[in-house]
Amino acid sequence: MAFAKGYAATDASKPLEPFTFERRAPNEDDIVIDIKYSGICHSDIHQARNEWGNSKFPMVPGHEIVGIVSAVGSGVTKFKVGDKAGVGCFVNSCTTCATRDLDLEHYMPGLVQTYNDVEADGTTPTYGGYSDSIVVKEGYALSIPDTLDFAATAPLLCAGITLYSPLMHWKAGPGKKVAIVGMGGLGHMGVKIGAALGAEITVLSQSLSKKEDGLKLGATHYYATNDPTTFETLAGTFDLIISTVGVTMDLNPYLSLLKLDGSMVVVGVPEKPSPIHAFSLIGGRRSLSGSMIGSIKETQEMLDFCGKHGIVSEIELIRMDQVNEAYERVLKSDVRYRFVIDAATI
Repeated sequence: MAFAKGYAATDASKPLEPFTFERRAPNEDDIVIDIKYSGICHSDIHQARNEWGNSKFPMVPGHEIVGIVSAVGSGVTKFKVGDKAGVGCFVNSCTTCATRDLDLEHYMPGLVQTYNDVEADGTTPTYGGYSDSIVVKEGYALSIPDTLDFAATAPLLCAGITLYSPLMHWKAGPGKKVAIVGMGGLGHMGVKIGAALGAEITVLSQSLSKKEDGLKLGATHYYATNDPTTFETLAGTFDLIISTVGVTMDLNPYLSLLKLDGSMVVVGVPEKPSPIHAFSLIGGRRSLSGSMIGSIKETQEMLDFCGKHGIVSEIELIRMDQVNEAYERVLKSDVRYRFVIDAATI
């Protein structure tokens, strides 16, 4: 065991605070990563405040992690000391069922989350990236392209793959009209990645306050959803709509924007259910689906794609002791577009 320093939520009603804890001893197939940067995801806030009702305390959040490999087990072949490495939303999974061979391990019941979970031994808590180090099996660590800004790469480990996976699965590309609902930490990654894939990207945001950013990052069109004429103008327009919004909203008007056989995919996770009317789906043979992060293989593909196209998150770098302030600013949409913690400030 080795001691690590970080910030933890000790109770749903309290701010995060400094926390010293033990990391598990590395096994022969593990690597140790000295964390350099960790992104702040909205799901960190949901978990730290027990808004999904499954939180375990004390909790060290963070699943957008990049750092430098400081030690490797005797059986490790993928990494060496000094390599750049990343850790995303999970650190272990089912390795025996058939779907593992299909690179769908993130949808299986054996998934072990990077934090707010327990290791495969069933006893040791998992602690996330708001810390100075992490121990992880080499098969669940990602290689980081040298071409990318290190700090701005961290959010790709959640925000990047969360948008890349549905864009690839629903075949966004040349000739496809794609709408991204929400211009935040997730949404702006959808704009960048979707544009790089060759799709025609439209942003649907509550207001036009971020229009200049959206167009600069790759969107062709930008509409305000607080303008009721938007839904009249765009009716039947899109092949694919991806909703990144983390608050409850009426999805029916958005479904009306799909073409025949179009799909709307939800990746944001509100606290409460959203109402759906059957007529919003059956009239155009439309589909409403969900998508959750991606497999290790797909996440590595995403990182390599971003390395090729020079895609990183737009970030604001903060000290660790600013994390509670950052949480409040996320809730106010007061960041463009992702907070990243400098682990050197722990």
